[in-house]
Amino acid sequence: MGKKPGVTTFERVNVSKRNEARAHMIPHFLFVCGRNQWRGPTAEQIYKNDNRIEARSAGMSEKSKHALSAEDIAWADLILVMENRYKIRILENFHKWSLPEIVNLDIPDEYRYMDDELVESIHKGVEFFIGRIENRTPRA
Repeated sequence: MGKKPGVTTFERVNVSKRNEARAHMIPHFLFVCGRNQWRGPTAEQIYKNDNRIEARSAGMSEKSKHALSAEDIAWADLILVMENRYKIRILENFHKWSLPEIVNLDIPDEYRYMDDELVESIHKGVEFFIGRIENRTPRA
């Protein structure tokens, strides 16, 4: 079984490392696209200063500005992929891992960085999940 381009295959997530990574107060959202050039970095920029979540982006390609890594997976509480094919590749390449929930935002690769329509599409998808987390949080 050969290595797929752009994704390093890892044996197994260190469960204690995942638990340690989850011992934080603010949820970690990881945005994944193809080359981490337009969509993922736009999502990261939108939520960069949002006090409800911490955001990071990564790409599936070897040519990515930041390729998806073991540390990204361990860091994430929720992985939001821009297309279903990235979810499938993550599940295939990290099948031995204890993965967080992976959600497809279904945003095609037809936008430039911070394009108004891209920003709107990201907001529509992400705000639902932020709301879901906020509704689970006990209120004082």
